[in-house]
Amino acid sequence: MDWMYTLSGFLVGLIVGVTGVGGGSLMTPLLVLMFGVSPATAVGTDLLYASLTKTLGGWVHGRNGSVDWKVVGLLGMGSLPAAVVTIALLKYLVLDEKTLRGLVTGVLSVALLLTAAALLLKDQIKKLARRADGTVYELHHRYLPAATITTGAVVGTLVTISSVGAGVLGTVALLFLYPRMSAVKVVGTDIVHAVPLTAIAGMGHLALGTVDLVLLVSLLLGSLPGIYIGSHLSAKVPEKVLRPILATMLLIIGLKMVFYK
Repeated sequence: MDWMYTLSGFLVGLIVGVTGVGGGSLMTPLLVLMFGVSPATAVGTDLLYASLTKTLGGWVHGRNGSVDWKVVGLLGMGSLPAAVVTIALLKYLVLDEKTLRGLVTGVLSVALLLTAAALLLKDQIKKLARRADGTVYELHHRYLPAATITTGAVVGTLVTISSVGAGVLGTVALLFLYPRMSAVKVVGTDIVHAVPLTAIAGMGHLALGTVDLVLLVSLLLGSLPGIYIGSHLSAKVPEKVLRPILATMLLIIGLKMVFYK
C-alpha cells in the first residue's frame, strides 16, 4: 500500500506545483475517502507533510524578497497561539473517536467548500477591492494590525482542526487586507506564514498521537518530486483552465465530506 501513498503524494504535489493550491485541501480528503485513514490522523499527518513541503517554497520566496515579514509576524501573532490553544483544547476535552471524527470532518467539509468558493470567485474578490475610479478600498492603517492578527487566529484554528485554510483562504484574506500588495508577495507571505503554523499544529497532533510517520514518509517520497515537476509546468498550463476544474473537484470532495460517516 505504501507505493499507492507515494503515487498519491506525487499527484497532489504535481497539482500543488502547477496551481499553488495548498496540499491540505487535496491530501487530507484523499487519505480519508480513498484510503480510509481516520480523519484526525489524516489531518495530523498532512500538517507535518505541509510544513516540510512548504519550507522549500518559503525559503525560495524569502531569498527572492517576495515576503512581507511584518505581515507574516502579525499573522503569526494570531495563528500560532490559536494552534496551541486548539491542540490544548483537543487534549483537554479527550473527545471519543466518533465525536473527534465528526468535528474534524465537519470543519474539513466547511473549509473545502470555502476554498472552492474562493477559487471560483478570486477575480470577483479582486474587483470588490477596487472603486469605480480604479483606486482600492483599504482598511485604515490603525485597524489593519488587529484585523491581520484576528485573521491569523481564524486561519490557525481552521488549519489545526482540518489542515485546510493556510493556502487559498489565507491568500484571499491577504488580498482583502492588503490590496496594494503584489500577487507574488501575497503568495510568498502566505507560504512563509504557513510553515511555522503547520509545523506547530503538526507537532501538536504528533503529541496527541494523530500522526502516522510511515505514511508521512511515503507521501513525501512522492510529493517532493511532484512539486518540483509541477512548478516547472505551471507557466505552461493556463490558470483559467485549471482553476474552475480544481474548484469543482474541491466542491465535490467537500460535499462528500459533509455526508462522510
